[in-house]
Amino acid sequence: MSAEPDEKPKLTLTITLNDVSIQVKVKPTTNLKRVFDAATKSFQKDPGTLRFTYDGERVHEYETPAQREMEDGDEIQAFLWQEGGGAF
Repeated sequence: MSAEPDEKPKLTLTITLNDVSIQVKVKPTTNLKRVFDAATKSFQKDPGTLRFTYDGERVHEYETPAQREMEDGDEIQAFLWQEGGGAF
C-alpha cells in the first residue's frame, strides 16, 4: 500500500474572450489570480484590463474554483473592462 497523500485532481477550466478560448489546469484550491494572469498573457492584454464571470456572476482573483464549486470542463467568460456608462 502506498502512503502517498490523496491529492485532489486538477480541473481543466476554459477561459473565453470573444471567440478565442484557452484551457488551463488548476487545483481546486488555487487562487484564480493565477488563472486570470495566464489568460491575460495568453490573450495579449494589459494586466487589469479583463474582468471574469462564471455562471453570470463576477469572479474575483482571491477566490478558488472550490469556493465557486467549479467542476472539470467549466467555462469562465472574460470581458474587456469598460469605464463609463453615464448619461450625456
